[in-house]
Amino acid sequence: MTDAALALLAAARRLAETGLNPGSAGNLSVRTAQGFLITPSGIAPEELTAEMMVPMTLEGAHAGPWPPSSEWRFHRDLYRHRPEAGAIIHCHSPAATALACHRRDLPPFHYMILRFGGPDVRCARYARFGTQALSDAVLEALEGRRACLMANHGMLVFGRDLPQALALAQELETLCEHYLRARTLGEPVHLTHEEIAEAQEAIAGYGRR
Repeated sequence: MTDAALALLAAARRLAETGLNPGSAGNLSVRTAQGFLITPSGIAPEELTAEMMVPMTLEGAHAGPWPPSSEWRFHRDLYRHRPEAGAIIHCHSPAATALACHRRDLPPFHYMILRFGGPDVRCARYARFGTQALSDAVLEALEGRRACLMANHGMLVFGRDLPQALALAQELETLCEHYLRARTLGEPVHLTHEEIAEAQEAIAGYGRR
């Protein structure tokens, strides 16, 4: 049992406790020296153990008796293409999933969106779960960002480590909930390019932990 496996187990349980990832939906991974460690396929957090976490290489090979999450492709591809990614979380949180089912981007209605790398959080085009097409769509939506929505599916975030990825997942879900509530009064006012630029400079060092 490795420290990475224990950390991944704790993060999976944390997602369930906070309501961000119901049942066996979603998946998490953390980068390792050999590639990455990912949650197994179709097992609810309360049934997971550290020994079930699946080691994978960046070529897509896995070891051990447990099959990796069916979404392992976008984890592999993100680690290959985004060297700053140390941990990845994909979950079916309520507000983010509701917005994703409308295939909507999260627009610049609030300055905290800048935490994800730009003035919006894009919604990746739809592709069936577990496919290379979905991985390709996710990588496209994540260009210059560290989060995206996934059409008719959920959300994805990555951070330098699991604590940061967990914090970003919670922040994205909160922003999606704020946006959905704001839309009950009509489309909220979007920040201008000038306002975004000013906020970008101020937020550059926010949340370094």
